[in-house]
Amino acid sequence: MPINSTRNNVKIAVVGTGYVGLVTGTCLAEVGTDVTCIDIDINKIEGLRQGVMPIYEPGLEPMVVKNHKKGKLHFSTDLGDSIKGADVAFIAVGTPPGEDGSADLQYVLKVASQIGAHMSSYGVVVTKSTVPVGTAEKVRAAVQTELDKRGVDIHFDIASNPEFLKEGAAIDDFMKPDRIVVGVDSQQAEDTMSKLYKPFIMNGHPLIFMDIPSAEMTKYAANAMLATRISFMNDVANLCEIMGADVNAVRKGIGSDPRIGSRFIYAGIGYGGSCFPKDVKALIKTAKENDYTMRILEAVEDVNDDQKSVLFNKVTARIGTDLTGRTFAMWGLSFKPNTDDMREAPSLVLIEKIKQAGGKVVAYDPVAMEETKHMIGDAITYVNDPYDALNDADALLIVTEWSEFKLPDWDVISSKLKTKVVFDGRNIYDKKELNALGYDYYCIGSK
Repeated sequence: MPINSTRNNVKIAVVGTGYVGLVTGTCLAEVGTDVTCIDIDINKIEGLRQGVMPIYEPGLEPMVVKNHKKGKLHFSTDLGDSIKGADVAFIAVGTPPGEDGSADLQYVLKVASQIGAHMSSYGVVVTKSTVPVGTAEKVRAAVQTELDKRGVDIHFDIASNPEFLKEGAAIDDFMKPDRIVVGVDSQQAEDTMSKLYKPFIMNGHPLIFMDIPSAEMTKYAANAMLATRISFMNDVANLCEIMGADVNAVRKGIGSDPRIGSRFIYAGIGYGGSCFPKDVKALIKTAKENDYTMRILEAVEDVNDDQKSVLFNKVTARIGTDLTGRTFAMWGLSFKPNTDDMREAPSLVLIEKIKQAGGKVVAYDPVAMEETKHMIGDAITYVNDPYDALNDADALLIVTEWSEFKLPDWDVISSKLKTKVVFDGRNIYDKKELNALGYDYYCIGSK
């Protein structure tokens, strides 16, 4: 039988209040589901109850506050109590990469064991975290082991429901998904997940059911493909510079081909964040564990690692390798706009290289400065206005393409910079326009 037919509402437990867990729980509450988000971090839970967000995501805070106030979205540190009677339990905890690139499943399996220790009736245990193929069976075994210890016979199902959320647009992605992928191995689990996601597919968005290993692989394959497009275009950009071509023109030319399209083919200084780097590494590692080499993905990773040094190489080619006494204004720190995520951010590589060469960085980012401080402390100077970063700087570095940087006041910039030099790592300005204003302008994929 599907979700408890004696009540109309669906009771959901989401374990983990990081990026995926909090967005998932909040969006499910938005359509009327009864959701409890669980975390072991007492301060985080108390903060959420007061409307304090642990992450920056446009539109998330008002939705959390509204649904918590309505009594649809709850926050707890008590997994045992929250899991009892839950129709669906999402596991949305971290799977950080190990030194060898493999996904660390200790938190996922610990939660699975806790679910087995406390579940009181049929439910679907769903892996929402990005996990390697085969993880669902480990989760199933962990739950069953605890049920056996208790000496109880409670039927449950396992499902894989990977997320496809873009940081900075996660609310829209969840509420109006391109597709929802669910891996199941029973009709009961399919019925349960169909009812849960019915509000999100009423406008024709597809709910795709498949076997569990295929669902687990789909997430990795999707991110690996997008990462491949980015590294491919950055490779092309580097060749364009050598050959005297303009990667922006090339991008328009190939992006108009419907077989290729225009998304994820912008040249830049490499991808970062919580998904692409980790998932590419994990897929490469999974292949090696099965005696196979992902040759394309290994190249994708190598290109991306090298690309994070491209802007620094342009700086040293223009100024010299000894940057002692030089100051650089850096606009943008997060790995992309509309997020405070600093994981694998290209800015961190650039900052480290400038400091090693003796230079100083004065940085501004609309939302990521606190997170940057948590990671690197006072290694750089932070300012609360982008123009304040320019005072007596030797050059302006564009690292993240925040909208507020796209139409700056070039007269103000000229009055503050020591020399009119701009290194644009995201190609957001027009070379001819800046040259006409007297700037030396360096971008990616064009001389």
